[in-house]
Amino acid sequence: MQKKAVVCHSGGMDSSLCLALALREFDADEVLSMGFTYGQRHLPELEQAAKICRDWNVDRVVVNINCLQKLTTNALMNSKIAMSSDDKGIPNTLVVGRNGLMARLCAIHADDIGAQYIYMGVMELEEANSGYRDCSCDYMNLMEQILRIDLDNPRFEIRTPLIMMTKKETMDLGYELGVLEYLLQETITCYDGVPGKGCERCPACLLRNQGIDDFLQEHPHFSYKPVPM
Repeated sequence: MQKKAVVCHSGGMDSSLCLALALREFDADEVLSMGFTYGQRHLPELEQAAKICRDWNVDRVVVNINCLQKLTTNALMNSKIAMSSDDKGIPNTLVVGRNGLMARLCAIHADDIGAQYIYMGVMELEEANSGYRDCSCDYMNLMEQILRIDLDNPRFEIRTPLIMMTKKETMDLGYELGVLEYLLQETITCYDGVPGKGCERCPACLLRNQGIDDFLQEHPHFSYKPVPM
């Protein structure tokens, strides 16, 4: 199975938007969606990722990294822990090193199937607002340098097309691509796996819903009525 790009695809809004961007550049049979199961409390996102891939005719692979549950403790992988933030605003949903690990695994597989690029839906907004330090441009640039050494490929790229955007700007991009309505309906971003507007309390829901509200202010004609899945 030879591909040109691998998209780290959770089934959330941002990674699914990255998938749409990859499909704008490459044919569907040249793109691989790669997901991970690690005991996340929002496991329904993987079901949605699979549905999106079926709808868009994209091959998908899911890798089990449940070993993370033995290595670190956080509210994202343990639903018995109530979601909260410390006095620095860092949420206990942070999974230490998760994005770096996923980038490395995507890159290893990309190298094996001939792909030159991996897409990651990380955003500096989430570092600034949710304390996710592995979402920054600096982090991903360093990771890209390491992966180029690992793969012995100085042209290998981590593509992070959303990294400097606001959530509202990602809505604008989805609208421009003609997939916004579909993604708002089909993706799950909520940390509790609630579809539509989600739980409206977790960090992911707060950022997503604010972005939707900001978008709707500029596009009052856009009809968005979340339908339960």
